[in-house]
Amino acid sequence: MAAPVLRWCCPGRRWAVACLNHGSYHRRGTPTGSRSSGKRGQSSLAQQPLVTAQKPRKGEQDWAAVVGLEIHAQISSNSKLFSGSQVLFAAPPNSLVSFFDASLPGTLPVLNRRCVEAAVMTGLALNCHINKKSLFDRKHYFYADLPAGYQITQQRLPIAVNGSLAYSLCVGKKQTQVINKTVRIKQIQLEQDSGKSLHDDLRSETLVDLNRAGVGLLEVVLEPDLSCGEEAATAVRELQLILQALGTSQANMAEGQLRVDANISVHHPGEPLGVRTEVKNLNSARFLARAIDYEIQRQINELENGGEIVNETRSFDYKLGCTVPMRDKEGKQDYRFIPEPNLPPLLLYDSASLPADADPQQVINIDQIREQLPELPSVTREKLVQRYGMLPEHSVTLLNEVGLLEFFQNVIKETRAEPKKVTSWVLNIFLGFLKQQNLTVSESPVTPSALAELLNLLDRKAISSAAAKQVFEELWQTEGKSPTQIVTEKRLELLQDRAALEQLCRTTLEEHPQVVMDMKKGNPRAVNKLIGLVRKATLSRADPTVIKEILERELSS
Repeated sequence: MAAPVLRWCCPGRRWAVACLNHGSYHRRGTPTGSRSSGKRGQSSLAQQPLVTAQKPRKGEQDWAAVVGLEIHAQISSNSKLFSGSQVLFAAPPNSLVSFFDASLPGTLPVLNRRCVEAAVMTGLALNCHINKKSLFDRKHYFYADLPAGYQITQQRLPIAVNGSLAYSLCVGKKQTQVINKTVRIKQIQLEQDSGKSLHDDLRSETLVDLNRAGVGLLEVVLEPDLSCGEEAATAVRELQLILQALGTSQANMAEGQLRVDANISVHHPGEPLGVRTEVKNLNSARFLARAIDYEIQRQINELENGGEIVNETRSFDYKLGCTVPMRDKEGKQDYRFIPEPNLPPLLLYDSASLPADADPQQVINIDQIREQLPELPSVTREKLVQRYGMLPEHSVTLLNEVGLLEFFQNVIKETRAEPKKVTSWVLNIFLGFLKQQNLTVSESPVTPSALAELLNLLDRKAISSAAAKQVFEELWQTEGKSPTQIVTEKRLELLQDRAALEQLCRTTLEEHPQVVMDMKKGNPRAVNKLIGLVRKATLSRADPTVIKEILERELSS
């Protein structure tokens, strides 16, 4: 067995510091029953124990948490995986349904080339081995929004296997320490999405919308290398960024384009793995983290109180902040996987194996797709650190917040301020206001041009830092005014008359002899108090550095 490796995760959690034990695996069970809507399917993850290295409290045993994810990403394509029906969010119910989507007799699937290329590109970006031959299978189960009674997927031989996803986790009290982690990818497979069931509780009816039926999905199965909600949410966010950079999926979780199923269990170190539960259909990174952490703590509490964990499917109630049972998995469902008879094996080629007389429109060249890979988020972060001298954790934040990197780059283009100053303002002031108001970058009342103009005023010392923050607040609250206009109206320009400032400093020293005595004794607080008194007299229009320089000269003379 390999030597234990300490892994820091999720500060403050009892199961946070973990030891990777490479010697124990087990297969997971198979879900049964049905659910209201969204992706349904069999969990295919193996579990691997993660052993806590923290000391347990007195009278307690430590616990190990094991988390694996199955992520379903809707492929960015104009049409569905096996039909020509359009893919469009929020279209009128059942308005985008072909004969094949409705499973009318005699209809046959036609594979969408775009979906295959998206799967290959995603696999390459995630360091997967691309299978030159992959197969399609029928997975049988009954549900109202699955009209065929089966789903076309890739159970036996998926398009990509054995990859890895690297992500950066910010830890510490101020999130200033970045730890690079990697989670293994078991496989990526192409499959159909199901329709959507809409439950009308008032009428006790369920309505079926087949617009989503047959939409192409990438199912990304992660090995259970995660041990807490924060790790899982960060890994999913990184995958989301990669998919968006590739253009293979818009990965908008609010629109159901990225959905996550989390498999969770706990056990004592050195003991057999615990019974797992599966939390389905998590469509927010924040809810994913909360659901996993809640479920881990729920299982620990249940076991410590002498109870048992039931192998079941659960959902997350975001209003209550807890997971609730959906159905148990005691009865193992037989999906009766069989080869899809209407689809031949999917054959891919590289430059070495490509037939000389092959029609480029009829074959897919893996090497050609590899050459088209865009810059990935990890590379973008490295460039930000090297080009602007920012800290790694700052580059992580810039990419993780939707639209923030573009905002930052637009400010950089229009300002003469140093990149470090721009970084500080964007991440501390601008982002702070966004979070306080619960707004996205696109909803910000302050434009990149306005912030750039404000930083230019600050850079040429036309205003003080305190005045700049006052101007920013005014920009946030009042649209249509430029920073220069606000500075003029509020008379926030720095005091340029040095003689008047020197006289004001002398007056302040004369009026506060005790503070002067404390300053001469080397009390740093006395210096700051004198500076504050002078700035108050100038209505914060004087530069604190200049004030300090004048005060020190006056006292030494």
